[in-house]
Amino acid sequence: MTQQAVRWTADQVLALAPDVASRRAGSELGAAGPWSEAGSSDEGTVWGLCRGSGSKPYRTVIDIADSTGPAYQCSCPSRKFPCKHALGLLLLWAGPDGTVPRGQAPDWAERWTEGRRERAQEQRTAGGASGAASSGDPEAARRRAERRAERITAGASELEQRLTDLLRGGLASAEQTGYGLWEETAARMVDAQAPGLAARVRELGSIPSSGPGWPVRLLEECALLHLLDQGWLRRERLPDGLAATVRSRVGISGSADGPPMRDRWLVLAQYDTADARLTTRRIWLHGAVSGRTVLLLSYGAAGRAPELALPVGLAFEAEVSAYPGAGQLRAALGDRFTPPAPTAIRPPGLTTSQATARYGEALRADPWLDSCPVTLDRVVPTPDGDSWQLADSDGDLALPLTPSARSRPDLWRLVALSGGAPVTVFGECGHRGFTPLTAWAQEGTGDAVPLC
Repeated sequence: MTQQAVRWTADQVLALAPDVASRRAGSELGAAGPWSEAGSSDEGTVWGLCRGSGSKPYRTVIDIADSTGPAYQCSCPSRKFPCKHALGLLLLWAGPDGTVPRGQAPDWAERWTEGRRERAQEQRTAGGASGAASSGDPEAARRRAERRAERITAGASELEQRLTDLLRGGLASAEQTGYGLWEETAARMVDAQAPGLAARVRELGSIPSSGPGWPVRLLEECALLHLLDQGWLRRERLPDGLAATVRSRVGISGSADGPPMRDRWLVLAQYDTADARLTTRRIWLHGAVSGRTVLLLSYGAAGRAPELALPVGLAFEAEVSAYPGAGQLRAALGDRFTPPAPTAIRPPGLTTSQATARYGEALRADPWLDSCPVTLDRVVPTPDGDSWQLADSDGDLALPLTPSARSRPDLWRLVALSGGAPVTVFGECGHRGFTPLTAWAQEGTGDAVPLC
């Protein structure tokens, strides 16, 4: 099958948008009006000229066929990735046949595509050699790891004393001390090279005066932070898998040294979270053969979207390697053998009670887990007072939606897709409720509908 026959849907294109503003701007450019000399090739290249505010049109080219994944290049000054012009061009290409005619790529588009594929091949070839070079002095690496472990131990001990002081003085004192003291403590954890502890300290510091029931939430977070501290201080006594999880939660990133697992991977969901320093992209994949669900993490500097982007609802054949840790689902994406293409693959679904049971099982391996990925089968979105829930169509049980999910405008896309009928929903199930990320109509072979 040629790439021209593999059409994406508008939802799959817009799932690549780095933010809501880009999604809206890209949608406005998804019509033929601002475009000229647009075309596509059987080799998977799409190109076009987009009229903008400058004297010359922006040159936009997209590679959707390279095994290293979709890539974009545009002459516009945007720092977003993909930019609105790339999104608009993809929407134009995903439209009716003939809107973007087949043809020979112009020289500027062909040079970029060929150069990118050549560089990707060189990087794959050099990967093994660079990996060997980086491990050339294992003794020096061991000494660095020991020094870091000593700093983290000192930071964890200091944090234990801080928690002890808080509980001795009473939780009400946290409301008077303010956030500054916790930020100072978090900075000390950063100095101790324990970014995981620092992140949890900052989260703890944001709880006082955060709304009704904050003392309960503060006590819960103190308990989890204490458990992580004690896990680190007694890591030699833990099973290997749990010890690896503790190291990961503290902030020591291991390497994806699990054996490569080749499968046909369905892109279940993709969404970004951002703070003042970093944008984190989470991509959930489901293996059609293995039945495994894995998480890909990609990072970008503040204000810039991560480079890795995969269209929700499409599937591609690739290898992934797991990171260490009991119950950890994170994996690294390795070689890709096919470009993303439409598929009828859907993950197997659970009832709401089975979903909560799965989260409980996951907590045994990772007590600090906020949520786990599950697919709910035959559920109906129903109002629950001022909130919403997903109710089993064949029973009387339901899962409440998380507060963040209830406030998202995409909730109405789920309600409209259902129309009162059962739907299949993939999302994250945790102690705060269920966050829907992608949905499918129950009947037929409809496309995936991103909800984030």
